[in-house]
Amino acid sequence: MVSMKDIAQRCSVSIATVSKALNGHQDIGESTRQFIIDTAKEMGYTANSAARALKTNRTYNLGLVFVDLQNSGFMHEYFASTLTYFRIEAEKQGYDISFLNNRVGPQNQTYLQHALYRGVDGVAIICADFKDPMIQELVFSNLPIVTLDHAFHNRMAVLSDNMEGMAVLLHYVYGKGHRRIAYIRGNDTAVTENRMTGFFRACEELKLDIPEEYLEHCEYHEPRSCYLATKRLLALPERPTCILFSDDYSYIGGVNAITEAGLRIPDDISVVGYDGIHMAKMVSPKLTTWEQNAAELGKTAAARLIDRIENPRTSLPEHLIIHGRLLEGESVKQL
Repeated sequence: MVSMKDIAQRCSVSIATVSKALNGHQDIGESTRQFIIDTAKEMGYTANSAARALKTNRTYNLGLVFVDLQNSGFMHEYFASTLTYFRIEAEKQGYDISFLNNRVGPQNQTYLQHALYRGVDGVAIICADFKDPMIQELVFSNLPIVTLDHAFHNRMAVLSDNMEGMAVLLHYVYGKGHRRIAYIRGNDTAVTENRMTGFFRACEELKLDIPEEYLEHCEYHEPRSCYLATKRLLALPERPTCILFSDDYSYIGGVNAITEAGLRIPDDISVVGYDGIHMAKMVSPKLTTWEQNAAELGKTAAARLIDRIENPRTSLPEHLIIHGRLLEGESVKQL
């Protein structure tokens, strides 16, 4: 097996210089660095991860918790994009990823036990029930942690601007002349709580009274649940002129209920989604929605977790908000 010592002898440089060149340090000349890299490739040098881990006391492996609450797997565009960009950023910085579970084969274990078994340097919790005692055990362990869309005291968190997004959507609909506005919220999570807060704060600013029967509930990413909630809204004696849906994918169920009732979007009723997934731009009429910046969420979560791992004395456990944007479609009628 080719070693750095072999490369150093071939290039007539020190082992330290070879190490700097292969690890991307900038304090050696570019021509020297490239010469060493080319020589290493020519000699068939492969970095030894075990030796690297022994030297740095790190495994360069990140644990990732993704508890699929809706059994949608990687079909959920928002999470698929977040996970993809998390992986891209992690690999760019030289880290592998291991998914953590509370059951491996026949053996039950906690997420923390699995993390310690895998020897990960830190953990990102992308999707989970944050009230789960096993999740909380992991969060408050000694491992570097980053959570997505849920904030714990003194722990790193990367958050979508859920309050802002919902407030912007309500102001937009109000500006189109709508006053009978219904909202189908998702299941009880921190995300839903923040969106509800943004919704009601905007209502107060606009002095808009939303009757209780205009507030419905469905599961996220679940068209059937959204279909039933939409049917209940359409059956009201005075139905809303606009419905804010929990997410773009669930909106499919809402469309089915609206079509079944013989109504057209936006001529008879206006609709708004949330997430900004690709489907929202492809349906007709195009869906007005709030686009979450899933790519930036994933990249930031990976980058900040790695920073916590590599710079524990100077990296602060901040709560970072990643902003989205309004995607104005054709699904809201001007009254």
